[in-house]
Amino acid sequence: MRHPKLSLKKYFYFTLICALLLIFGFNLKEPHVLWKTKTKQQPQPQPQPQPQPQQSRQHDLPQQDNELKEEDATVVHVVAVPTAAPTQAKLELEADSLEVDKQPELTATAKPWFFRNGEYYPKPAKSFSNRKARKLHAPKLFPHQDPHSDRVVNQLMYVPHNYEQIKASGKLKTILLYNGLGPWNVKKGREVFLRAKCPVDTCELTANRELASVADMILYKDNYIPTGIRRPNNQKQVSMMYYLECPYHTQNVKVPDAINWTATYRRDSTVMAPYEKWQYYDVKVQQQEQDHNYATNKTKKVAWFVSNCGARNGRLQYAHELQKHIEVDIYGACGNYKCPRSTADKCFDILDNDYKFYLAFENSNCKDYITEKFFVNALNRKVLPIVMGARPEDYEVSAPRRSYIHVDEFASPKELAEYLNILDKDDELYNTYFKWKNTGEFINTYYWCRVCSTLHNEEQLRKPSWYSDINEWWRGVGVCTSGSWRNFKARKDVISDD
Repeated sequence: MRHPKLSLKKYFYFTLICALLLIFGFNLKEPHVLWKTKTKQQPQPQPQPQPQPQQSRQHDLPQQDNELKEEDATVVHVVAVPTAAPTQAKLELEADSLEVDKQPELTATAKPWFFRNGEYYPKPAKSFSNRKARKLHAPKLFPHQDPHSDRVVNQLMYVPHNYEQIKASGKLKTILLYNGLGPWNVKKGREVFLRAKCPVDTCELTANRELASVADMILYKDNYIPTGIRRPNNQKQVSMMYYLECPYHTQNVKVPDAINWTATYRRDSTVMAPYEKWQYYDVKVQQQEQDHNYATNKTKKVAWFVSNCGARNGRLQYAHELQKHIEVDIYGACGNYKCPRSTADKCFDILDNDYKFYLAFENSNCKDYITEKFFVNALNRKVLPIVMGARPEDYEVSAPRRSYIHVDEFASPKELAEYLNILDKDDELYNTYFKWKNTGEFINTYYWCRVCSTLHNEEQLRKPSWYSDINEWWRGVGVCTSGSWRNFKARKDVISDD
């Protein structure tokens, strides 16, 4: 029988088909090799605790940047086999650690809700089953958790982990304003929280003192009034004192263990209530070149608007000594120049257009005491502030970087004047004090929102702490001085009741 003749063309196709079949069969044994160069390998799923059911909020933190680098998105997980079985506590801690969501950094392109045109609201905090994990990842809302920060942003971005259940229950935290609604200029109920669009708004205000035993918080404004209730029915009740002014001008609370939270301008208050709060868009960008010369056409040197001539920190005497070495124009009751408050805008226009320096002097030298004299009268203008009041380190953490000159940087008014004269002659050096502009903004600190959110931190409410003597904290040794902080060494002032 004759075999059909196999042409070279058919032989070539036959060989090619066999080779392709061999390659395909080899890759079927290890499919991940075939796809490795074409698609992202998905990481092996890790064991996760069952999440709490959550209802989506109107405003959430944005997801991570969708334009992640591919090498960041493709992660190879290498799992080592343990030599011994881990304990249940360790497994819970590891599982809890996987639940941590990092808050996005503050950047110019992703602003939190408290900025002008802010874009996102916070998500509820994560819940941890392990006590060590809870402590490790607890939000830093209270002074003992972060004594070096004012924690304002932390409080603005805090939502309890079970907040959707709290909202669904309809339960509200009751805040009793014991001095009445009038001193606060607020209305009864939830309006102040809803109008501000607080992330945590399940609170209500009342002035009904009959609720003193059951209220979640009793809030005093400047003046403490005993309730007459020895032990409230609400064991988690908080008693908070709000002080607007410095210790020299506030009441001396003589009842021990009367207060356990505070709300003042001091950073170590439970809920800090600053006169203003500066926040960078991105903490990595604190200086940038400006396209404006802030010295242009300014022919005058130092200005000061002041009406109280008897401040106990000696600011007027300091200004008079400064006048001996540099031009200082004092407007108001304490000087030779007049500019009525009824024409305040025109006064500040003069400041912007004519003067290079402004004396932002507080009436008292007290820890963290920095008021609108600095933030509004000076930093919001086109002038370089010379400051006196809080300690140098207080301005350093509260003000934009290199935005002011503190009098205590110099040994005397004469030495300060010599430096100001140098700045007056050097526009380039003078303008270095304005590079902070446009790197952030003065934010609304939403006091009531933070009171409400902090009051929902059940972990801390279960561990109440009290000021054994709030006067010692508020007006004790080291809080204020009648002179310069440079001389504040062995001799320290204790504030009296006068």
